[in-house]
Amino acid sequence: MKIDHIGIVVQNLEAALRVYETALGLPLAEIAEVDDQKVRVAFLPVGESNIELVQPTSGETGIARYLEKRGEGIHHICLEVEAIEEALARLKAHRVPLIDEEPRPGAHGRVAFIHPKGMHGVLIELVEYDRS
Repeated sequence: MKIDHIGIVVQNLEAALRVYETALGLPLAEIAEVDDQKVRVAFLPVGESNIELVQPTSGETGIARYLEKRGEGIHHICLEVEAIEEALARLKAHRVPLIDEEPRPGAHGRVAFIHPKGMHGVLIELVEYDRS
């Protein structure tokens, strides 16, 4: 297990990229649209991890509501796992509340979110990469 990325919610992806790419000097690896989550994301590598900038593409999403209520900032920490079903089963066995009982498609594989109530106030995302 390792930290895959730290997700940061932004109002405007291009404006955020000007700061992270130009001012901070981080390289842009990819911009992707995650249609089922209604977000655009940009990944900027930092060592073995990434910063993920997340912009909602619809006002009817959890990310949009988060942005409206809390403003821009750190949204979640993502951990890469080898077997996401096993990780979810282990969490369920320990009665940790989950947002996603089953994995769903993400930008690079399958993802599932753990409820912040079970992680001492931190939203944790699990990702299992599609290695095919």
